[in-house]
Amino acid sequence: MGGGVEELARWRRRGRPRRAGGGAVKRAAVRALLREHLAVAADAREAEMTAAILRFVEAHADCLERTCAPGHLTGSAWIVDPARRRVLLVHHRKLGKWLQPGGHADGEPDLLAVARREAREETGLTRLRTVSPAVFDADRHWIPPRGDTPGHWHHDLRFLLEADPAEALVVSDESHDVRWVGLADVPVLNSEESLLRMVSKTIP
Repeated sequence: MGGGVEELARWRRRGRPRRAGGGAVKRAAVRALLREHLAVAADAREAEMTAAILRFVEAHADCLERTCAPGHLTGSAWIVDPARRRVLLVHHRKLGKWLQPGGHADGEPDLLAVARREAREETGLTRLRTVSPAVFDADRHWIPPRGDTPGHWHHDLRFLLEADPAEALVVSDESHDVRWVGLADVPVLNSEESLLRMVSKTIP
């Protein structure tokens, strides 16, 4: 088991820190996961983003909170079927894009738990299987201003989950739709580098 996973397990055994000094403890597991992923990033671009996220975490004690104005950590789920031929995407209501389920950490340093929570809330799936506790993909992307919320960066750690396509889906109020999509069809719905990179990692 890798150092990042071990660090997170130690944090869980200790329980959540209740005072301000706990910020460094919370970030330790995230830093360890990022360092591990840096060694296995798919290409130079992903390695560059992973290093940038690591620097951001080290520089901002409140990186897990959405009140961190420059940006914050998020967790998302790349949900595939057992045959690795399809992925589950949601049509995001605010952004108007087909994306993997995900959301804000809101203080939770266990970003795999964040990804699983968001996957359940945005798809209705209850029988999700974690393929690996390691980071599957890392991405840093700009969120444009909306209403009173200024533009900011999302530093997203993605985790690989598996689900049964026969399980019923539920569209949340954050989405227009949720749909199983063949890997070859993902570029038709969203051709962004971020999604295509995860597609390439999924293809056997």
